[in-house]
Amino acid sequence: MNSPQTKNGNNLSSKHYQGKRHRITKNLLPRRSLAFLFEISILATSSLVPLTIGAIANSTDSTQKVPLNSILAQTEDKIGSVFALEKREPLDQQVAPLTNIFWWVALITPVGLSGWQLFLLATTGQTTPKRWFGVRVVTGNGQTPGLTRVMVREILGRWGIPLGTAYLIWRFGGAFPSLPIFAGLSGLILLAEGGMIFLGDKKRPFHDQIANTFIIDGKQPLINNNYIYQHQTINLPLNGQNHNLDSPQENQLQTILLTTRIEKGINLWEWMKTHPGTTLLIFTSTGMLSVLATFVGTQIYIQSQANFRDSKQQNNQVFLTLVKQLSTTNSHSLVERRAAILALARLEDPRSGQMLVDLLGQENDPALIETIQQAIVSNGVESLAPLRRLNQSLSNDIKSLADSTSEGEIIALRLRATKRAIAKLLTINSGNLGQTSLHRTNLGQVSRGSAQFTLVLDQVDLSGMNFRSALLNKASFRNSSFYNAGLDNRPGTFDDLSSDLSGANLQEADLSGAFLPKINLNLGNLVRANLNKANLSEANLTGSNLSSALIINSNLEKANLQNASLTGSNLSESNLNSVNLHQANLGNLQAFGTNFTGANLSGASLESANLSAANLTNVNLQNSNLTNSNLTESNLTNAQLQNAKLSYSNLSMADLRGANLNGADFRGVIFARSENTNTSQFVQAPPVAESITKLEGVDFSKVKNLDSSQIATICQAGAIHPNCN
Repeated sequence: MNSPQTKNGNNLSSKHYQGKRHRITKNLLPRRSLAFLFEISILATSSLVPLTIGAIANSTDSTQKVPLNSILAQTEDKIGSVFALEKREPLDQQVAPLTNIFWWVALITPVGLSGWQLFLLATTGQTTPKRWFGVRVVTGNGQTPGLTRVMVREILGRWGIPLGTAYLIWRFGGAFPSLPIFAGLSGLILLAEGGMIFLGDKKRPFHDQIANTFIIDGKQPLINNNYIYQHQTINLPLNGQNHNLDSPQENQLQTILLTTRIEKGINLWEWMKTHPGTTLLIFTSTGMLSVLATFVGTQIYIQSQANFRDSKQQNNQVFLTLVKQLSTTNSHSLVERRAAILALARLEDPRSGQMLVDLLGQENDPALIETIQQAIVSNGVESLAPLRRLNQSLSNDIKSLADSTSEGEIIALRLRATKRAIAKLLTINSGNLGQTSLHRTNLGQVSRGSAQFTLVLDQVDLSGMNFRSALLNKASFRNSSFYNAGLDNRPGTFDDLSSDLSGANLQEADLSGAFLPKINLNLGNLVRANLNKANLSEANLTGSNLSSALIINSNLEKANLQNASLTGSNLSESNLNSVNLHQANLGNLQAFGTNFTGANLSGASLESANLSAANLTNVNLQNSNLTNSNLTESNLTNAQLQNAKLSYSNLSMADLRGANLNGADFRGVIFARSENTNTSQFVQAPPVAESITKLEGVDFSKVKNLDSSQIATICQAGAIHPNCN
């Protein structure tokens, strides 16, 4: 009988286990890919479904709107800033109550679901989709990965590094801010990360390599964390032939597998037992260094805290002394009080600003009022908030004490001091004001009395400022900027800094050359304001009053001027391409050579307006009133003039080709300049041919109130009318 042949297998070590995983990885690729797609789909659905329901509720719910939740608004702002998303709604937008609830669910659900799936992956090696498709994540020793390894695998390896790399390439590689390019680049890098399974010796994607994990069949049992196994295979030949012990049939190879459980040793402990001297030295050195570092760090901390307390105590003592000195009005001279005020401004104490503002609101001495104003300016931009509150309070006092001459004069001086301090702080901190609020602040001009004041903020960067309902009449903002495109340098995105001038009183203000695109100026008062060469593109001027304003050679492209009043304004040579002037009042408007291409002037009042040489191509003038308007040499190609009132307007040398004139009133309209303008003659000379309106192919069949002479003129010009031969 031959001796049994025995083959001793090695321990199922990390190396042995990894080798087996290499052969399994490609076979499980379809299942692991499907599991990954399901994981992404579930997360996306958990967010998109409540997000869509919230949007539908917001558009259909007619109940009272409420402000968008601040956390949702801030989240939207942060995401929009990172990806340069277009900002369509303000952060304080009003939404339906249900919208807030569903959008909260859309924000929280993916986070909670991701956390739960990561927990399952860490403790069982399977997310829910991985369990469905029968795949499992294990370590090199065949154990569950654990939370730390899962965080490295998923957050860092699978998503963090690939998407971070894609974002950096997109942000600084010249493709920013095109989102389709970022999406495509992210997809390519994610595919490359997963495609590493086909490359190199390890045959694993990057996220598995960085976390030292493997994908196995979900039906395979996990190896116990405390034990490894030793395998032994024995071949038993019986009488020169192989017999199977489990089968009555002979002539088969008999194989017996013996499995022995061997408790794992701790490598670190074994090393420590083998090297006791080195271990003792390491522990002793580490302990001494830890004690020394703790001692030194504690001493430094104690000393720094002591110095901080001493400094704070000294500042507090000085602050209290100065306050006590300033609280007594009779015991100190004017010079001493002035010195105390200036010392308070130089003191590094957060209470100084508020104290100086409070002092300004009580001071009666004009000389000290001026000193306090200077001290507030030196204290810094932090004083703007208390200054605004004092300014509003003093403005109300001025109204109620207008008849009290002595007291009213002191209040006026205090108010002027707040105005001067605010103006200086805005000038000094130009470009660094952020979202500073001057809501309802009185910075208007005072032209009489001892409290004369005119706000001058020329060439100052005021982007992001809140001037809502502020009084800024006769202020000077020449060449100042009220808008900044932010770090991405892309207008209309979430990181933009746009000033809010809604409801502000800018009557007779000088805004010539000012940079005002995309700003909110609805319901603003701009009567007789100077906006020459100003940039107001895409600005919101809904309902604003710009009567008699100068807006020469300005840019109002795509601005919203619905229901605005521009009576008597001068818009000559300005760009109003695609502007919205629906139902605006434009009576007596001066718009020589102005570009209105594609503008919406439906329902607008343009009585006696001067639109000579204006470009009105593709403009919407339906139901507008152009009575007595001057349209000589204007371009009305393809204009929509349905039901427009053109009575007694002058269209000589204008171009009406392609215009829609159905229902338009042409009573007394002049189509050509007459050679003889002497109306006393009984017989008038025929119109000058060169001055006839360009009417080739224009349909006058449904035009109202054409007389015989007008019909003759339009027929001569090639227009279409039932009376033309």
